[in-house]
Order: sequence, then structure tokens, then C-alpha cells
Amino acid sequence: MGLSASGSVEADSLMVRGWQQVHAARRVVIKIGSNLLTAGGEGLRQAWVNQRAADVVRLLKEGRQVVIVSSGAVAAGTPLLGLQRPPASLREKQAAAAAGQPLVMRCYEQAFAAFGVAVGQVLITRADVENRRRYLNARDTLWTLSSLGLVPVVNENDTVMVEEIQFGDNDTLSANVADLVGADLLILLSDVDGFFDADPRLNAQAKPLPLVERITPALEKLAGGVGSSVGRGGMATKLKAAKMAARRGCQTVLTNGFRTDPVAEVFSQAVGTLFLADGNPLNAHKAWIANARWSKGEIVLDAGAARALRKGGSLLAKGIVAVRGPFVRGDAVVCLDPAGEAIAKGSVNYPSGEVELIRGQHSSAFEAILGFAGDAEVIHRDNLVLLG
Repeated sequence: MGLSASGSVEADSLMVRGWQQVHAARRVVIKIGSNLLTAGGEGLRQAWVNQRAADVVRLLKEGRQVVIVSSGAVAAGTPLLGLQRPPASLREKQAAAAAGQPLVMRCYEQAFAAFGVAVGQVLITRADVENRRRYLNARDTLWTLSSLGLVPVVNENDTVMVEEIQFGDNDTLSANVADLVGADLLILLSDVDGFFDADPRLNAQAKPLPLVERITPALEKLAGGVGSSVGRGGMATKLKAAKMAARRGCQTVLTNGFRTDPVAEVFSQAVGTLFLADGNPLNAHKAWIANARWSKGEIVLDAGAARALRKGGSLLAKGIVAVRGPFVRGDAVVCLDPAGEAIAKGSVNYPSGEVELIRGQHSSAFEAILGFAGDAEVIHRDNLVLLG
């Protein structure tokens, strides 16, 4: 299943090496969930944030760079709206975020000011990482803030979010931020002790998994449901974030933020669940395709084309069975094998209408079919990422 429990020599060795890499991490992203920041929606926990600021300042003094991804704007702003319930409509959520963002940033500003450290707010939407230029601009901003000694505090720009451009949860956002800054370590502070082999809220026999070597479909089936009443994330989004980070060579630790010193413990002992990074991580460009880009369609392959992709080849029109769009040139699409399994994702060289015309054909026939001689590959291997 891709999981390990201590006891075997191999698992213990992986655990030791994994935690050595965690403790040596130089660039760290810390995600703080809404429930930790707002105590279940009952106002911001300034004392708790003060303690986390002290943890981060210690890391800075050790020569590490730290980026915080913080939830809590909607939860902090909701009481100001006079609602007797959590905001339900998109407009109410946007209003709550607008009211709550200043409160959240003031909380962080006060916490870090006690140590003479400034913070910088960075608001991101999914469109900012989907667009390559904006992705690079966001990366440069985060790098510059860190290099000048400030602590970036990142949140989704909920005040302008619509479903088409939202991450939907800050677990996913934190993994994208880890991509942006090239982090070695992603720390997910939540209200759970780690990843379990069953839901501990429903099964008293559920056992924690101290180590996950890789995230498999079997593990993903174990994760389900939503998180707290004030947050949008759940265990499934945390697995997704860890999987995204692993592709980039970034370790992930999921631990309980209600512990006495959750951040300090990560750098001194083994706590929660450690998700190992991939041994052969993607380069920055391919990680952007895999993690940041939305899929705009699907291409179904025959068995030969699926084998070629799994061996590192490009996608040729000859092996395409069906096209599901619409998409345009340059969009990201998912490639499915004959069984319907998503095996790859890449930036396509032709719009869906043209792919439909040339599917099953050799590239030598493209000019006669399309009226021009385009790329020989529908997706070149340099713009293709295997998802398995």
C-alpha cells in the first residue's frame, strides 16, 4: 500500500534517513489550519500564534527560510458579518474573507514584531500558478521576501475567488507554495495526530502510520470526509498535498498543531506522519505541469501509446483512440490508458478539434488533413509528466 510501520529493518532505516532529511531542511513551508488559528471559529488565538512565531524565528536564526501558508480569513471575518451560521454563499465567503484578512495579518504582525521580524502578505489564486509568467512572478516575490529577512504569509485570495480559479483548500495551496519556493520540507499543522489506517473519530482501533513511503490509490481510499467546521480541508487534501510535494523532492510531515511545541518537535524528533519525497523528483517545469496546471481535457490512448509514455516517450497521434475536450494548444490534458487510468499529464500542441482530426494518423499525414505541417508530437515528452 506504500505505507510502513516501525518494526522492520527496512522501515526503520527509511524512517531514520527520512527524519535526517527533515531535520536538515533549509527551506520550509508551514501550513496552519483554520481550526488551529481560530479555535473553532471563536476568534484568533494570538497566544498560539505568538508561540509559532517564536518557533519560526528560531528556524530563521538557524539559517533556514520559512514561508507560512495560513488559513483563517473566512473564519476570522465571519463574526463581523453578524451571521448566526457559517457563510454559505460565495458572496458571503468573499465578504468574510475581506473582513478577516486584516485581522489575520495583524495577528501575525504582532506576533513577529515582538522578535523584530516583519511579515509580508502574499495572496494567490489558482490562476496565479496556472499562468507560467504569474507563477514565476509569485516565486520571485516569495524568494525576495525571504532573502530580505521577512516571513511571507500566504493565503488564497478568497475575496475574489470563484470556483473556476480557487484551490479550494490551503493544503493544496501549501503544496503549490512548496513548489514555488523549492522547499525541502512541508509541515502540515492540523488538528489530527497524523495519518491513520482508518478514521480515528469513527474507529477506536485505528492505528497511526508513522511513515508513508509513497501515496498509492489504496492509501487514497483510506482518506475521506472533510475537516473541521471552519476549514475546507480534510485528510484527502492532505494526502494530495503530500503527493504533490513528493513529486518535487519535498518531504511532508503531518502533525497535530495542538501539541505543546509542534514545530520545534518536527526538528527534534519523529512526530505525526512522515511522507517521503520521491527518489527521482521532477524538475521545476514538469512539477509545474503536474501540480499547478488544471487539466482541460482527456486523451484516451491505445495500449501501445500507453506503453510508450510509460517508457518516457512522447505522445503521437497514431496511438490516440479518443479525445475529450474542449482544449486549446498549450492547455494541460490528462492521458488515459485503455483501462481509463490517468497515466500522464502534459501540455498539448494542438487544440482538441485538430487532435480529433489527426488521431490514429501518422505525422506525415498532418499537412494533408490540417492544411499545415505542425508538430510531429501531440505532446512532447519534455512537456509530459507521468502520474503513476
